[in-house]
Amino acid sequence: GRGGGGDATNLYVGNLNFRTQDRDLEHAFSRFAKNGRLVEARIVNDRETQRSRGFGFVKFESKQDADDAVAQMDGSDLDGRNIRVNVSRPRGG
Repeated sequence: GRGGGGDATNLYVGNLNFRTQDRDLEHAFSRFAKNGRLVEARIVNDRETQRSRGFGFVKFESKQDADDAVAQMDGSDLDGRNIRVNVSRPRGG
């Protein structure tokens, strides 16, 4: 992509406990929102069962905040699971 790189603030969060909800994700990541807001925190649910699929996404206004969240949250414990946190890459070219 050219310029901006705006997607660097969108983070993938994986290996989540299936009990972890949107608000838990928001609570865990909101403390990193220092230079901007935490725009979104959502768990991806199965369309048919509405149960968590064990991963989600968080989005920050600030790239710095997103970088801090990745650095501190990747491999950390959330609801008894060592979660994976990395920058979400857009699919395709």
